[in-house]
Amino acid sequence: MNFNGVELTEKGRELFYYVEGAFNNLITGERAMLEDGDLLKGKLSIGVPSQIGTFFLFKNILEFHKEYPNIEITLISKGTRDLLALLENHEIDFMIDTAPVDLKSLNLTTEKIHSVDNVFVCSKDFYLKEKVKINNVTEIGNYPLILPIDGTANRRELDNYFIDNKVKINNVINIHTSEMIISAIKEGLGIGYVIYDLVKNEIDNGEFVLIDIDDLPKIDIELVYIKKYLTEAPSRFIKTYIKDDLDI
Repeated sequence: MNFNGVELTEKGRELFYYVEGAFNNLITGERAMLEDGDLLKGKLSIGVPSQIGTFFLFKNILEFHKEYPNIEITLISKGTRDLLALLENHEIDFMIDTAPVDLKSLNLTTEKIHSVDNVFVCSKDFYLKEKVKINNVTEIGNYPLILPIDGTANRRELDNYFIDNKVKINNVINIHTSEMIISAIKEGLGIGYVIYDLVKNEIDNGEFVLIDIDDLPKIDIELVYIKKYLTEAPSRFIKTYIKDDLDI
């Protein structure tokens, strides 16, 4: 452990471990005193990637805020590594992310809470202009594709799916966020790969055309938290809106 170029000794690291634990317990205790059973005061801080928060959290947060208007709610959207750091530093109460979340701390607990479908879609204009005709998955490679960037869990699953089904892709635009993938689809840049829930409205109103391909990889969504540091507000939110059978 290094602080501005100063390296702690073994005894120093041992002392820091206990001091850090005591400090975190103090913070948790202070919050527990403020957050009574009626939740007239308190805080709720959640870490979640924007594409998950859009369809999975916002409605629940609205309901929670209506019931407990005095609870201060904070949403932080970052990558998995940054969210884990915030969680371990107690800057957020829990995080929600796509599986697998690579845990390096034994203090963290993960729970699968949801599963969502991926789909290929394109704009109606693109569909008509390119005369899209796909009878089986191998033909998806005949069209320009808009995909998540290399290295993400979602892209790795898709690449393995392409390998298993002998799909060859050539014309690809790689985009980091689902929001930008959806924007690229609307601009007619190609057939995009996204979570179904994010484009359901566009499919239902006819703006997007769903490409009928079976057995695409699903995405599991996980809750990550440190049990002993959950106070009343985050515990109540989790049990009411996320998973009611957790022992927290």
